[in-house]
Amino acid sequence: MLLFHGSESIIKKPEYGKGRPNNDYGKGFYCTQDKVLACEWAVDLKRDGYVNCYELPIDELTVLNLNSDKYCILHWITMLLKNRRFELNSPLAVEAFRYLTMNFSVDLSGIDLIRGYRADDSYFSFAEDFVNGVISVSQLQKAMKLGNLGEQIMLRSENAFHALTYTGCEGVSATEWYEQKLLRDRKARVAYKNMSKDSYIKGDLYIIRLIDEEVKPNDPRLR
Repeated sequence: MLLFHGSESIIKKPEYGKGRPNNDYGKGFYCTQDKVLACEWAVDLKRDGYVNCYELPIDELTVLNLNSDKYCILHWITMLLKNRRFELNSPLAVEAFRYLTMNFSVDLSGIDLIRGYRADDSYFSFAEDFVNGVISVSQLQKAMKLGNLGEQIMLRSENAFHALTYTGCEGVSATEWYEQKLLRDRKARVAYKNMSKDSYIKGDLYIIRLIDEEVKPNDPRLR
């Protein structure tokens, strides 16, 4: 697997155990297979940066793919709830946190690598709307496709870190890439604004219905 990591620094050997615990999937080293995406990450602070390039053999690593058929969008959002800082401003949001973490948490024991959506500003706002009952499961699923915001891959185990090989880096100009980063996010937000989410859709699974009906991960309506 070829991986890219956008950063303001050259990172030849990522350190296991470093990183912020409140990232999407917790503490780890976040990469992408999309070089363009990595270029945008590299200029996140509107300063020139680098795309660090790596090779990772994954045959002997245990991979959790949150976008596979084994999981649904609620597994992804539950992982966000457990790691990111959500504003739980209503009794519904508080109960949503409790219900989702009880029923849609993923066991990460023995997992070396996590693959899934990345929750930049746009995705995070979609997730917050779902938890607060603004949009349904089907609307959340549609929202995740908006703006082509892409996937991320997170190395979380010592095995994964030891298997990673640095192959070089390229400089990234903020002048060239920062506006493209903003444009990607803006497109997603505009598409979301234009999505029909302003009225209640009878029959759709909103968070309050999930809780009341005690919907579990094996429910076919989540696929």
